[in-house]
Amino acid sequence: MSEGKQPFTEYVTKARRGPDASRWGWIAAGILAVLLVVSLLLWASAIGKLRGLESLRTRLDDANASLASAQGENQKDKDQIAALQSKVADLEQEKDTAAQMAKGLENEMRADLESKDVTISSLQGKLTVNILDRVMFDSGEAILKPAGESVMRKIAAILAGHPRLKIHVIGHTDNVPIRPEARNRFASNWELSTARALAAVHFLTEKAGVDPRRVGAIGYGEYRPLADNATVEGRARNRRIAITILPDELAGADTVPAVKPGTSTNSPPQSSGTETPEPPVK
Repeated sequence: MSEGKQPFTEYVTKARRGPDASRWGWIAAGILAVLLVVSLLLWASAIGKLRGLESLRTRLDDANASLASAQGENQKDKDQIAALQSKVADLEQEKDTAAQMAKGLENEMRADLESKDVTISSLQGKLTVNILDRVMFDSGEAILKPAGESVMRKIAAILAGHPRLKIHVIGHTDNVPIRPEARNRFASNWELSTARALAAVHFLTEKAGVDPRRVGAIGYGEYRPLADNATVEGRARNRRIAITILPDELAGADTVPAVKPGTSTNSPPQSSGTETPEPPVK
């Protein structure tokens, strides 16, 4: 056998080297497989996180949109509140101005008109000038006397500076029945009180320059007394013309009737404007 070839040794060497190489190959393959699995897991985890991030970004965008909408609504509410506060401030200013004007008007009327026969009162936003009938009319008559015309002119001059105020002219009498000789003109005290109110209204609008749209006439006869009709002094106070001055929003409101103790609160029908009521039964 040749010395250069040693089959047994070569076989043994190959046998030793063969298994070692195969083992390292399997180890390498295993490592690669593990690396591949890990890579796949990492890739899957990254994809999941990316999708979660996209979902989170979408929700964040929705939240930002909702926040922007809420902020817009909040700003709108703030603007509305500011507008309402401004309106309230304007109304308060108007109220203060109206109160000052009303007080100024009252003071002016007291200075120019008030006397023992002409009294001024203010109640619930209404200014009332009470003029006793002896200044305005002769007994049982509805024609203005010169003194009554003078008072009407003064009232018209004062009210010319307050064109938005309304004027109610209200006639009142005592409870003494109409004299028989005068019943062909006035069937009752209602007719007399209404005729006197109309006489004052005609003078104000036709001779004193007051806009007719500001004025109304009412006759209450004997049914709104200020004093007791059982006395001469009381009857004198009840025979009067009341001129009520009030803002437009109160122009439809009536005066509150005076009720004597022990009497019923039910009152007969009232006349308003230029209407004449049915005469009461006496």
